[in-house]
Amino acid sequence: MRIRLIAALLAAGFAAPVLANDMAAVLAEMKRLAARVEALEQQNKALEKSLASERLSETEPEIATRLKAVEFQTLSMQKQARQIEALEGITVGASLTGVVQKVGAGHTASGEDETRANYRGDISVTLPGGEIGNAEGRIFGHFRFGQGTGIGLRPTYTSSANTTAFEVGSGLGTLAADDSFGILAQAWYQLKIPLMNDGDPTQTRANTREHLHLTAGKIDPFVFFDQNAAADDESARFMNNAFVHNPLLDSGGDIRADAYGFAPGAIVQYVNERQKGAEWGLSLGVFGSGPGANFTGSLAGPFVIAQAETAARFNYLPGNYRAYLWRNGRGNGYDGIERKHSGIGFSADQKVTDEVTLFGRYGHQLSGKVRFDRALTLGGELGGNLWGRAADGLGLAIGALRTSSDFRNDSLALDANADAVPDFGYQASGAEQQLELYYRFRLSSKIELTPDLQWIRQPGGNAGAPTVKVLGLRAKLGF
Repeated sequence: MRIRLIAALLAAGFAAPVLANDMAAVLAEMKRLAARVEALEQQNKALEKSLASERLSETEPEIATRLKAVEFQTLSMQKQARQIEALEGITVGASLTGVVQKVGAGHTASGEDETRANYRGDISVTLPGGEIGNAEGRIFGHFRFGQGTGIGLRPTYTSSANTTAFEVGSGLGTLAADDSFGILAQAWYQLKIPLMNDGDPTQTRANTREHLHLTAGKIDPFVFFDQNAAADDESARFMNNAFVHNPLLDSGGDIRADAYGFAPGAIVQYVNERQKGAEWGLSLGVFGSGPGANFTGSLAGPFVIAQAETAARFNYLPGNYRAYLWRNGRGNGYDGIERKHSGIGFSADQKVTDEVTLFGRYGHQLSGKVRFDRALTLGGELGGNLWGRAADGLGLAIGALRTSSDFRNDSLALDANADAVPDFGYQASGAEQQLELYYRFRLSSKIELTPDLQWIRQPGGNAGAPTVKVLGLRAKLGF
């Protein structure tokens, strides 16, 4: 036992220095850890102080700079996302069209050679109009401005050889031709109502193929009636008014919108798109006429038009066919007396090849004292694919406006009844005939130049009048 006790004491004596060394190492490590924790706390305080401010500084910790950069990028992306969401459903279109035309002295109202220029700008905005149940609304606004009335022709049935001309009307106070002029051309609200089959559980608003459109406001009636894919845009295709719309309605004046072609009105339209390529629809519109169109008089005796339309395929190529009839309770006769006017019309456009689109319009006056009571226009556009200019177009149109029997009989005033019959100064006996030829040259995706030639034979139905020749150049900038 004494030997074991002595051995134990000797072992403890040898181990004591070793334990003392281990303790010292542990204490030193603890001191290093404490210093590290204190340094980390100082860095954390500096980081918190740096992040409390949005500003960047050279003295800031690098991690703070990186965190702020990530935060800025995240906030920027969120802002852009909110902006995109706010702009969703908003569309904006704008164009600026300029025209210069020249006509000889024998064809102008002034009896002098005329070279006239004008410009017209159009800005349109479409906004989401909210939802009412399953129905979706949209708001449309159209602003138009311009200057220049264009050339003044001798009496013709064609109301204008330059339908782009737009300038202040008479009776607008201090406004003069020197003033660039602008108006709110259109402002209307449209509600698109899906006609859903309650018995079909798979049908949703997105895949509904039948809709009812309700539209009300200040409207260009030709946006919804008498449309034509090849002849309804004077800023890109034919400029002679006889080719832009049905001549009886526009040049003949049966539509009786305001001086700039717009009127307050309401439209109900049914659209069926169940069969692709054979869509069809029915439309009924009621618009203010005469004083009612420019908000200066009663809305009694409105202009009412009903239209049936269908799409069709010719050799798998698209086309559109429309038939319509109208009645205007305040039609304006050539003698200046208001009467009830009515008529029927047809409008068709059809692609017959990948390069050729043809169009035709016909109008037939049923009642009312008008200068011409039949109108036929035909033509088409040849795309530039054939000569390697796919965006270009070559257009040709011809037309004939037949003098009505009433105007033919009344156009020559006799001394015996000069007080009863207006004196028009000539005998209208034939049909006025028009021809227009243009080439639309696409300079870029935003710029087009269009040389244009027009002939008007027997202007105003006067067989003794010389043929009117108009040379023009149109430039359009748009997006």
